[in-house]
Amino acid sequence: MEKKAAIVGGGVIGGGWAARFALMGWQVRVFDPDPDAPRKVNQVLENARASLPAVIDAPLPPEGEVIFSGTMSEAVAGARWIQESVPERLELKQTLYQRLQSHCGEDAIIGSSTSGFKPSDLQAISHRADQIIVAHPFVPVYLLPAVEIVGSAANPPETLDRAEEILRGIGMFPLRLAKEIDAHIADRLLEAVWREALWLVKDGIATTEDIDNAIRMGFGLRWAQMGLFETYRLGGGEAGMRHFLHQFGPALQWPWTKLTDVPDLDDELIDTIASQSDAQSGAHEISELERIRDGNLVAILKALKGQGWGAGQVLKEQDARLRGEDA
Repeated sequence: MEKKAAIVGGGVIGGGWAARFALMGWQVRVFDPDPDAPRKVNQVLENARASLPAVIDAPLPPEGEVIFSGTMSEAVAGARWIQESVPERLELKQTLYQRLQSHCGEDAIIGSSTSGFKPSDLQAISHRADQIIVAHPFVPVYLLPAVEIVGSAANPPETLDRAEEILRGIGMFPLRLAKEIDAHIADRLLEAVWREALWLVKDGIATTEDIDNAIRMGFGLRWAQMGLFETYRLGGGEAGMRHFLHQFGPALQWPWTKLTDVPDLDDELIDTIASQSDAQSGAHEISELERIRDGNLVAILKALKGQGWGAGQVLKEQDARLRGEDA
């Protein structure tokens, strides 16, 4: 079957999807009414061409053509995979699905990049609820392998199986949720850290740079290769996770965090965060920071690949697929 993908919404996330599919040999059609979309998507493509091949040690397929379509009907016609990456407004997404389902094949998978909405919400007024799923990636989509796959009762398991197969084929790591929930897995975890970070800034305990340093110089490095639970398992020493839970579990009762208490993002706090962020990173343009980020991720991913661990193992498996070997 011909490898054709359609991307609806050509922002940072949509552009990342376009790059991921194109560099893995798919023809990609992009629809976005923004006249500046081609420039934005091409900039993401350039970043991807400079970084993704650096972590792949097998011949890449010929790059697929990226075509900017003037209409959504033209973009989605004949596509096996349609990725929606429009702004996080439920009514907008629901209306969009009604329109695009009038023009796409019934067997196409429609994945949403939504970071918060459940698939049952997205499917509510669609013509064919069974073909709409959540496929939530992480930026930059062309480098980070994780993608959260979420279905509802309306999705046959075969649809989710097919989605996983397609995404593995382009080098991603599908993380399939057992049940749908608002904000899926990763963003719920990130929201907890984000809330606590906002309090630390608001209460004058730390600057934005202090908080970023705590992550990137400390536990962020552990999380990058072992995640949360496996890291804490090591914290229990030879006795493992059970000992860790007995030793540190009581700390959960201490008033360390404010997870359900959100600071008011008033003008004062916004100004504080924005000015600290400018002082921390303002010497670099956003495009420069993107290249720095990608270079750092390439180095980390290659190190993990050499160890055959975490995201590096996903890359090793993709190398095998590209060579035609068993992954």
